Amino acid sequence: MIIKPLIKGLLTFIPGMNSILPKGKTGGTDTAEYCYGVWLKHLTILFSNGINTMPNTIAELGPGDSIGLGLAAMLSGVNNYYALDVVRFSNTTHNLKVFDELVNLFKTRAAARLKPGWPDYDMYLDERYFPSNILTEELLELSLSEERIQLIRNALVNPGSQDEGVSIKYYVPWNNNIIIEKESVDLIVSHSVLEHVVDLESTYQAMSIWLKSKGMMSHQIDLESHGLSEKWNGYRAYSEIFWKMLAGNRPWLINRQPCSVHMELINKYGFKVICHLKNYRTDGIQRSQLSSRWMAISDDDLACSGTFIQAQKL
Repeated sequence: MIIKPLIKGLLTFIPGMNSILPKGKTGGTDTAEYCYGVWLKHLTILFSNGINTMPNTIAELGPGDSIGLGLAAMLSGVNNYYALDVVRFSNTTHNLKVFDELVNLFKTRAAARLKPGWPDYDMYLDERYFPSNILTEELLELSLSEERIQLIRNALVNPGSQDEGVSIKYYVPWNNNIIIEKESVDLIVSHSVLEHVVDLESTYQAMSIWLKSKGMMSHQIDLESHGLSEKWNGYRAYSEIFWKMLAGNRPWLINRQPCSVHMELINKYGFKVICHLKNYRTDGIQRSQLSSRWMAISDDDLACSGTFIQAQKL
């Protein structure tokens, strides 16, 4: 199972090969339904934890194949959206298609459920599985008006422009924390992204700089192998030499950092955790199979296959 990713990793050591090798897909963000469900999941759980105001400005780390999550946020009332990625996957033509489909999903109040849906948030939705307590008819009347839809469409076609306080800015690659103005963002979202970030510490530091006081961040982090080992946590059995060959010179893969490292950085950079959920699996490799690097990992980190974290800047 790992032969193909190993060959790809080795090929990236050849100069110029990264630009030739296929980038592949980023995991569902090419569809409007997926982006709609992801945004409404993060939004619904935020409101269930006491947040009661729609953010004005949001930033998304790793939007992937489309900026659909940000477009869904804007159709919910968000005015300004920053999309930050390390490789350009998204393009305007596809984003316009996703946008039109999102408009229809919101107008029909489509079900917001994701499959698989961990963490479960159905209990916060109405009988249609729509967050009508958050996205009220009064709010949607404004956010889905023809004038508003046209403003968002114009911002999508002309990224970086600002018309009546509505803007979209897409930065690829983003590589420093001054790309967004200090203390200007209300909410930062990522979904199955932070497990890929090479420099986690700088990223958490940047998020702390960008967020306003009392600003929020919401992250779902997938700690599984992403197909790089037969067992979901089998990458912790690999020697460091083998891992370097597997990773190659790719701009992103997975960083293998356990849940506890994310929590340490969240605390270090001045956040108060308001929601921390963990998913566990018992069918991974056992402690006796760990490589030397991971011998001291805690039992909790060894079994934690995913985490959902929401935190507020102090």
